[in-house]
Amino acid sequence: MHVRRIFCFSMLFVSSLSYAASPVWKVSKGNSQLYVGGTVHVLGKSDYPLPAAFDIAYALSQILVFETDIQAMQSPELQQKVMANMLYSSGGGLKEVLSDATYQLLEQHLASRGVPIARMKNIKPGMVSMTLTVMELQRLGLAGTGVDEHFNARAVRDQKVLLSLETVDEQLAFIENLGLGQEDAFIRYTLRDINELPTIMQAIKKSWRRGDIDKMNVELLMPFKQDFPKVYNNLIVKRNKAWMPKLVEMMKSAEVEFVLVGALHLVGKDGVLAELETLGYKVEML
Repeated sequence: MHVRRIFCFSMLFVSSLSYAASPVWKVSKGNSQLYVGGTVHVLGKSDYPLPAAFDIAYALSQILVFETDIQAMQSPELQQKVMANMLYSSGGGLKEVLSDATYQLLEQHLASRGVPIARMKNIKPGMVSMTLTVMELQRLGLAGTGVDEHFNARAVRDQKVLLSLETVDEQLAFIENLGLGQEDAFIRYTLRDINELPTIMQAIKKSWRRGDIDKMNVELLMPFKQDFPKVYNNLIVKRNKAWMPKLVEMMKSAEVEFVLVGALHLVGKDGVLAELETLGYKVEML
C-alpha cells in the first residue's frame, strides 16, 4: 500500500485528538476563532457534495486561506515554470538515479498506458510519481476538482479575501525535492501498488470524510515517516512549523479565517491540530 503514502503527500498529517464525523475543526481561544479543514486535492464527481461542515465553516468565515496561491498555480506561465524546475538540466536523467530494474519497470508500465519512456526520462522522480498517479486517476475517472480548487473558485465568485500560507516558489521547491535521495524506492513503490489505486483511494476518502485522523495516522503517516523520514520532515514538519506563526496571527484578527490544507498536515504529533493544542488553543471538530 506504499502508493498511499506517496500519493497522499502529493494530493492531501496523532495527538490525543480522537474524533469522527468531519474533516473540519474549529480552533478558538476566548472570543477568537478560525476554522481548519483537511482537504484532498483530487476528487471524483461522486465525492460531492462535500461533508456539510465545509459549507458551515465557509459561511462563517470572511477569509479563505490555502497552502499556496491556487490561481497563480493554474496560470500557463507557472505551469511552464513547474516543468522547467522538474526537468533534469543535464546528465543522464532518470537512468542516473534509478536502478536498471526499476527503470525497466517504469518503461513497461508507461508502455502499458501508451506513453513512451522518452516523455518521462528527464523528469525528476517526485514529479514522475505524481504524474503516474494522476494519470491513473484520470484513466479511472477519479481526477476531478479537489476541495481546495472547489473553494477557491467559490470564494472568487463570492468575492471573499484569499490568502496563502506559502509562496508558489516555496511550494514548487517542496515538489521538486520530493523523494530526493530515495528516488528508486519512490518510483518502485508507486509502480508496485498503482493497480490498487481504486481500493486505496476509497479507503483514504472514507477516513478523510469522517475526520478519522487516528486511522490516517496509522495507515498513512507513520509508514511514510518510517520509509521516507527526510521527505516527511521536509514536506510535513518544516511546513507545519512555518505555518504556525501565521495561524497565531490570524487568531488575533477580527475576521474569521477558514484554513484549507492537505488532510495529512492535520494528523500526528507534528500536525497542525496538535501544535495548536500545544499553544493553548481549543480544538474541536465542527
